[in-house]
Amino acid sequence: MRWNRITTATAVAAAVAMSLVACGGGPKATPGGSNSAGGTTAEFNAAVNKVFNPSDKKGGTLRMAITENWDSTDPGDTYYGLSWNLVRNYVRPLMTFKVAPGADGAKPVPDLAEAPGVPSDDAKTWTYKIRKGVKFEDGTEVTSADVKYAVARSLDKATLPSGPTYFNDFLLDVPKGYSVYKDPSLAGVAKAIETPDANTIVFHLNKSFAGFDYFAQLPSTAPVPKAKDTGAKYKEHPVATGPYKFESYDANKGISLIRNDQYDPATDPDTGRKALPDKITVAFNVNGTDIDNRLIAGDLDVDIAGTGVQPETQAKILADPKLKANADNVAATRLNFTVLNTEVPPLNNLDCRKAILYAADHEGYQRAYGGPIGGDIATNLMPPLVVGAEKFDDYGFEANKNGDVAKAKESLAKCGQPNGFNINISYRADRAKEKAVAETLQQSLKRVGINLTTKPYPTGDYTKLYAGKPDFAKANKLGLIVYSWGADWPDGFGFLSQIVDSRTIRATGGNTNLGVRIPEVDALIDKALTTTDEAARNKLWLDVDKKVMEQAGVLPGTWAKGLLYRPTTLANVFSNDGQNMYDYAGIGLAQK
Repeated sequence: MRWNRITTATAVAAAVAMSLVACGGGPKATPGGSNSAGGTTAEFNAAVNKVFNPSDKKGGTLRMAITENWDSTDPGDTYYGLSWNLVRNYVRPLMTFKVAPGADGAKPVPDLAEAPGVPSDDAKTWTYKIRKGVKFEDGTEVTSADVKYAVARSLDKATLPSGPTYFNDFLLDVPKGYSVYKDPSLAGVAKAIETPDANTIVFHLNKSFAGFDYFAQLPSTAPVPKAKDTGAKYKEHPVATGPYKFESYDANKGISLIRNDQYDPATDPDTGRKALPDKITVAFNVNGTDIDNRLIAGDLDVDIAGTGVQPETQAKILADPKLKANADNVAATRLNFTVLNTEVPPLNNLDCRKAILYAADHEGYQRAYGGPIGGDIATNLMPPLVVGAEKFDDYGFEANKNGDVAKAKESLAKCGQPNGFNINISYRADRAKEKAVAETLQQSLKRVGINLTTKPYPTGDYTKLYAGKPDFAKANKLGLIVYSWGADWPDGFGFLSQIVDSRTIRATGGNTNLGVRIPEVDALIDKALTTTDEAARNKLWLDVDKKVMEQAGVLPGTWAKGLLYRPTTLANVFSNDGQNMYDYAGIGLAQK
């Protein structure tokens, strides 16, 4: 996921510092246990991958808040994790992540569609059947044409710039700069999307993609009635198909959702949606510390950002056993890491890159993100929550947490740089933790003669003009590039494709692959895209991870976690591997 797929930059920066090492916990204080059924006894991690205070009772108002507004409430124009979580309450995409704790919550299940997609033509064609009886909030029945229009409108990145570009990249023969507002007949997507009848939609791709059900769970597949599309203003009242509809929208103050009387649970047998609150409110522009204090006081139910409490609140929670019993350490599919840019000599030599991996202080990297409370030392790329991920430690990061100087010097000798070399390291200027990473690596690599000069650049243009612009990075000898990345969805493609596929690197900048250029990796990715067997496909993504590490393309830092506070006002609250925060389609209120 792009960084803002998780949340705002400010909240993310706080999240990593405010995390705790995960520990298990079952109902009635059974440390180390795991029970998806959960319990009712408040304890640390009581809602991590299991249901705390299970309930089916409806009623009340779920009160949420955030420090600032996110990109959009328009399903076709949003790329924030919190938004992809919330949107499931008011619209229904073709597929969605199941509303369930733990690993089950990372499985795409049918939502608007009757069943998962049916592939053909070597996974270049995908067919879905639309459920009958699903209605918009005005009582009009949803058809395949409404889904086609929704996906087509999301292709317009001038009007709707914030959403992902997967459909732009994969749909067959989509004209560059396509816009439904200039093409009301949708002639420009005639080859890409067919609707042979009111309940069938067929997607044609320009290349095979075996995991298309993950595309189908994107909010942009939620139906939009063409007659009610207001373009950039659609975010003010997306037309509902889910259990809630918009009551109000104020860009400065917040939104209010109320029950949608046209939603029929009988048409929703697979998702696990609970729709427990009678009303959901989200307040915008609330100070972060105020949010924390209100959560603790019970005046607020959820910090919708979902990344954790403020730094000053963390110490308060950890020092008070009663408060800590209402806290949850939630792991994320996010990696904090440093790219080794092969365009900058001598990092075009494998052994020179290996020297960096051996010399790095991995415990220091972890300390930069808050120590053990900020996440686990990463030994490879894919975080444990990614489907099919396996932990491996080919360089001995855990055995040598502060680095292995002897092996680093051996690698330097092999690459013809026995005395080390000089090179630059970049980071985002306003990210204190990335600055700390650069300084930690500067100190640890100096032990073997690798001298780093730090180069901070503005966050807003970091990937557009600086670290993510290949010519600039090469000319300015940005050999080490500090970065972070989270999965758009928790499988190998959703996590790896945008940071290790060399073909995603654009000369114009704006890249998220900041220097990994490994032909064998590209070939493995192509093979994974055409592999329809899930187990075999997952193995290929693991092979991608192993190949990147074998070629020392990346220095993994930490697999991130976040500390969430769970007020006593909540019921049926749990985290899962699909949302990496509390699931907003399952949560309810404790009934007195």
